[in-house]
Amino acid sequence: MGRPEHAVALVTGASKGIGSAIAKALAADGWHVAVNYRSDETGAKATVAAIEGAGGTAAVLEADVADGAVDQLFARAEEALGGPVLALVNNAGVRADNLAVQIDDADWDTVLNTNLSAAFRLTKRSLKPMLKARYGRIVNIASVVGPRANAGQANYAAAKAGLIGMTKTVSHEVARRGITVNAVAPGFIETDMTRDLLDGVVKSIPARRAGQPDEVAAAVRFLASDDAAYVTGTTLFVDGGMSA
Repeated sequence: MGRPEHAVALVTGASKGIGSAIAKALAADGWHVAVNYRSDETGAKATVAAIEGAGGTAAVLEADVADGAVDQLFARAEEALGGPVLALVNNAGVRADNLAVQIDDADWDTVLNTNLSAAFRLTKRSLKPMLKARYGRIVNIASVVGPRANAGQANYAAAKAGLIGMTKTVSHEVARRGITVNAVAPGFIETDMTRDLLDGVVKSIPARRAGQPDEVAAAVRFLASDDAAYVTGTTLFVDGGMSA
């Protein structure tokens, strides 16, 4: 079964970087895209303007995915774009890096709530229209840090490893209903969120360079497409060889 007409893709944390690139890639593939942001309204509007300038359809949706108000977010996306949310990209994420002995409860909770718990709540809500349509695409943006140690990121690594585990389990539960659930695990991608980590890291990457947001977006675009209908429960690493 192909993608239903007027299907909406909701991309969280899509005002800049990887999220913005993903939103543009999905719009180029024919999805109507809900561009979610928490604080960067200017970036979100620029993303929508770029999509519309290229002939696509998109809408800006402000919401903090960590606050738990997922029903309202989905309702606003469907109202703004005129169709059910049949693709969800859980991209929103935060960092609060420190050595494990120095991570306090607040920084642990913030990272886990935004990067993992919010993704679970959004996934759970997204399954309602997907099960009804017998069609859906969920892509979770994990990280090479999930299965690969990176000192100073115990909270981030725990969240991303959990995201990969959640991806596998949910994919088993819904595969027979035409819904795929996959993860994309970027390595070091050149964005505002990671720029402070890149110095001294590039030489440890087999490709000897940082990745670009468009390279992650290309992987998500494939997994959200009809060409990936038989791909589910997997994690696609976009990391220049770091996980090899």
